Amino acid sequence: MTATPTQRALIVEDDPDIGQLLVHYLQKAGFEPTLLTSGRDVLVRARRDPFDVILLDLMLPGLDGLQVCRALRADAATAQVPIIMLTAKGEEPDRIVGLELGADDYIPKPFSLREFRSRVKAALRRGGMARRDSVTDEEPLDVHELRIDFAKRSVRVRGEEVQTTYVEFEILTALATNPGRVWTRDMLLTRIWGDSAYRDPRTIDVHIRHLREKLELDAKEPEYLFTVRGVGYRFRDTEA
Repeated sequence: MTATPTQRALIVEDDPDIGQLLVHYLQKAGFEPTLLTSGRDVLVRARRDPFDVILLDLMLPGLDGLQVCRALRADAATAQVPIIMLTAKGEEPDRIVGLELGADDYIPKPFSLREFRSRVKAALRRGGMARRDSVTDEEPLDVHELRIDFAKRSVRVRGEEVQTTYVEFEILTALATNPGRVWTRDMLLTRIWGDSAYRDPRTIDVHIRHLREKLELDAKEPEYLFTVRGVGYRFRDTEA
């Protein structure tokens, strides 16, 4: 994993051994890493010095990782920066909450450097906000009461603007530009992250649930995002 000179990583980790290991590895890979040990310092630092990726420990003194993630996503200056949460294996409910608050990915501890490399590389691919295969030159898509503007990366439903995370928008784009096509969870993982290695397919379920809460009048009776039991998900046929 080789970074360009402009790629900067913010590590928020209160365990000094893990923090220094990540700093050392990122420096060897060509990054400019910054290490913070407290959640309270993150928003000010991330606002002042733009970062390409943020590695955020879930269990932090002061403000925990979930509170920090929420604050980062609520601030326009940091809303689109890829966030990877570092979590312990026993913290699955908190990982799910982290994804719902806008984290792009999570790495359960202990993790291998190979897994770490895979996750960071995928986050950096997303971080530019302009994937080569993104549909940015298409006209906006209008389906029923939903409007997706690919160039502006904006979503409106029933006339109201809907805020989506980067991952949510990419999932919605994949589904909406292929109406009726069934996507498996692995297909969506590969589409968004570049591969499905090391990733729990249930991650997709969390993002779909969050999208439904934002787009559907009744998430239990969806109009746009449908579950294909035992397979995956599909988007409403445009003729429907």
